[in-house]
Amino acid sequence: MKILISDNLSKLGVEILRRNENFQVDVNTGLKPEELKAIIGQYHGLIVRSETKVTADIIAAADNLKVIGRAGSGVDNIDVKAATARGIIVMNAAGGNSVTTAEHTISLMMSLARKIPQAHAKLKAGNWDKKSFMGTELRGKILGVIGLGNIGKIVAQCAVGLSMKVVAYDPFTSNEVAAKAGIELGTLDDVFTRADFVTVHTPMNDETRGIVGEAAFAKMKDGVRVINCARGGLVDETALFNAIKSGKVAGAALDVFVKEPIPQDHPLLTLDEVVVTPHLGASTNEAQDSVAITTAEQVADYLATGTIAGAVNVPAVSAEALVTMQPYLTLGEKLGSFQAQFFTQPVSDVQISYSGEVAGLDVRPITQAILAGLLKGVSARVNQVNASVIAEERGLRVTETKELTAQDFTTLIEVVVKNDKEESRVAGTIVGKGEQRLVAINSYRMDALPEGQMLVLHNSDKPGVVGRVGTFLGEHRVNIAQLYLSRNKAGGTAMAVYQVDSALDAKTLTELAKSDHVISVKQISL
Repeated sequence: MKILISDNLSKLGVEILRRNENFQVDVNTGLKPEELKAIIGQYHGLIVRSETKVTADIIAAADNLKVIGRAGSGVDNIDVKAATARGIIVMNAAGGNSVTTAEHTISLMMSLARKIPQAHAKLKAGNWDKKSFMGTELRGKILGVIGLGNIGKIVAQCAVGLSMKVVAYDPFTSNEVAAKAGIELGTLDDVFTRADFVTVHTPMNDETRGIVGEAAFAKMKDGVRVINCARGGLVDETALFNAIKSGKVAGAALDVFVKEPIPQDHPLLTLDEVVVTPHLGASTNEAQDSVAITTAEQVADYLATGTIAGAVNVPAVSAEALVTMQPYLTLGEKLGSFQAQFFTQPVSDVQISYSGEVAGLDVRPITQAILAGLLKGVSARVNQVNASVIAEERGLRVTETKELTAQDFTTLIEVVVKNDKEESRVAGTIVGKGEQRLVAINSYRMDALPEGQMLVLHNSDKPGVVGRVGTFLGEHRVNIAQLYLSRNKAGGTAMAVYQVDSALDAKTLTELAKSDHVISVKQISL
């Protein structure tokens, strides 16, 4: 077996791989995409960090590749969908750099509060200047934390230790879990309006891109300070520049950027109020050793024995069972993802019901797939192996029920998410040769394909509503591929699912939601 390490990896990880005499391990870093594409076909395993971009084009040339190991938590630089289509397992070392990244966040917050980098640079230049660097204490200040995954929770706990008050937003963490850590849960607006410092710790996706942007800054206190050690683009860089120039934001500390390396002429680099580091969140010897060892062991075990650990695209089931279960796994993940995008309230309970043929299977991997789909927007490390662990960490109550007797469908999976005030129900089935169907959304019966871009409209059952929505979409050059309609009674309320060829931008979506007789509209991407 040939293994390529294309990014700098701790020697401890390299040594683990080279102990196996059946492995040929090549360390070849700094490859250009075309160079990697030219040689990838001869390798069975590939280990990367964040520098190598494993695109669909490269994966298409990987004729012998069986596994890709990411020595870190995120897999943003790997086309997981393309890898899955080629039967390539993608593994990561989730959590290996959590402490290091959290400590870097706290370091940047302190540097920002006391203007340490600026004072250091001026003193190094020979200028003893105390007056220009008046700082602010952290004690008694409010830290707003967006996202309470592993890193966000550690940051919050450190801040509590510094006598700060922590207000956090995370729709998948319970009040009980937060309270035990000394954290107050609130809405996203609570974080924006109350915090003296704001730090963001969410994955990067369509829901979170620009989550700290112009609208958020408008809600914040004057003199707020912003930290981002998670992913470039979570903080809108243009909006941040404008907010600092206007005096709304007193300063920012950034370790990640939309484009890396950050261009030398980037406007944020011109501001004295901005502290920057070159993506150093995971850059400690301890973290690099940890993720290197974990990734090397995972890749070695899989290539040597077929053991799967830490995979982000393969459930922990045998090859034989996977053939039967795959349609249900795919459907389950889509039902979870649908609920995450449709029910945008905090979630405390997840109730999963299996009836008919599916109830005769070992449904644990399907539950994992549902939870992975539900939580993938709030945790970068969630996969179909660790989804239940992450749900437990966040205080979610997950229940399963099984009923072998079929009801309306020969097989049915129903997912209910709820909190103390509201709940949302969605159900799906498998028909024919593994085709998936969305058959219920709350009280409305459906027969929709759960795929692509979907607009779910709740509207008054009035004449002309469907036509006006169709005209609206046409005027905005959005093509309707499929349309599914449902109502409970004539003249009451109705639900429509429009499958469209392209997503609506935020402005267009808001305009549609304000249309006559439209009660609500949610955009879902599956």
